[in-house]
Amino acid sequence: MFRRISVLSLLVSLALLAPASASALDRTITVKGEATKEAVNDAAELHFSVSKERKSKEAALRVVAVRLRAVIATIQATPGVGPGDMTTGAISVRKLTRNEKVLWRAAEGVTVVLHQPERAGELVGAAVAAGATGTRGPTYFPSHPDTTYEEALLVAFDQAKAKATALAARAGAVLGPVLTIEEGMDVAAGEALSAPAGSRKKKTPAPPSKPGTSTVTATVRVVFAIE
Repeated sequence: MFRRISVLSLLVSLALLAPASASALDRTITVKGEATKEAVNDAAELHFSVSKERKSKEAALRVVAVRLRAVIATIQATPGVGPGDMTTGAISVRKLTRNEKVLWRAAEGVTVVLHQPERAGELVGAAVAAGATGTRGPTYFPSHPDTTYEEALLVAFDQAKAKATALAARAGAVLGPVLTIEEGMDVAAGEALSAPAGSRKKKTPAPPSKPGTSTVTATVRVVFAIE
């Protein structure tokens, strides 16, 4: 009888100790780090559109096609625009009624990436002179933010590790190896410069354009073991 009770007591004791041992092995600390670096904006995105109204949709489409070809030719002749840097957008034709008269409005746009962003204002002026009736942009951005991101990422990790070391020491523990790492990137592009389209003139004044810099932010979430 005594032997049976002793065995039962031993099993109960082991059962109580098992969760505590498992939790001790699972001791971790989770920290976050964040770092920001500035990246030079070496590219800009601009959008131009041509919109015209005529008595027939065929006439509206025809004049838009002529004007947009002139805008495209101007863009292609701009330094900093290479093959694949330009994309035409959707073509729209819709019916309008104005003063009891039926009109047709046709429109088409083109988006361009300019690799000499300091010429953005010059390009806006040239495109308007060529026949663009609407402009949007430029939006400045770094074309290759990866290098800047990697630099920020290392700083963010060092920050997270420093936090974990301090917290572990305060808790009376020793920081162990890294168990998991999650990382993320955010690029805050430079502010866009909006330029209203003007009338077709041989010499349209170029709006000022300053590419500036963008902010590249790296974040990490690191789980460390603690001993």
